[in-house]
Amino acid sequence: MNIKQLNLKGIKGVIFDLDGTLVESSLDFTKMRIDVGCPQDQDILTYVDAIACNETKANAHNAILQHELDDAQNAKWLPIGKAMVEKVQAHNLPMAIVTRNCRQATAIKVANNNIPIDYVLTREDAPAKPDPTALLMVANTWQLQPEDCLYVGDFIYDQQAAENAGMKWFLV
Repeated sequence: MNIKQLNLKGIKGVIFDLDGTLVESSLDFTKMRIDVGCPQDQDILTYVDAIACNETKANAHNAILQHELDDAQNAKWLPIGKAMVEKVQAHNLPMAIVTRNCRQATAIKVANNNIPIDYVLTREDAPAKPDPTALLMVANTWQLQPEDCLYVGDFIYDQQAAENAGMKWFLV
C-alpha cells in the first residue's frame, strides 16, 4: 500500500481502526478462541456476548482482556499508519480511532506510541464493528454527514462497518 493511494479529496474527517492499521498486533485469535471455547469460524465477541452463564461469560471476557493487554505492551506504530496520520494532520482534518479492542489495551497502545488522536471509541463505548454505531457517533460529534468521513482499516469488519454507516472506506 502506498500512502499516495489515501485520497482525502472531499473528506472532512478520518476515522482509523487501531490494530493492523495504525499499530502492529500480535493477537493470536486462534488461541484466544480456544481459551474461551469459541468455534474458529465464529466472531469471538459475538460468541462471548451470547454465553448465558454470567460466570463463564466473565471468565471469557477476562481471557480476552489478558490477551489484549499482553499484546498492547509491545504494539508499535506501523510505518504506513504513522504516514497516514501525518497526511491527515497535514490536511488539518479531525481524526478518531474506532476499535473492537478494549479501552484499557487501546489506551496503552495510544500512549506508548504517542498517537496524536484524542477521540477514541472502543467496544465499551458502542457495539463492535461491523455495527456502524461507533462510526456514526464520531460523524455526529463532528457534525458531519457520514459520506463526508473516511474510515481506514485492515479487515472485512472495517469495510462492512463503513458501508453500514454510509462512509467511504480504505483498506490497508
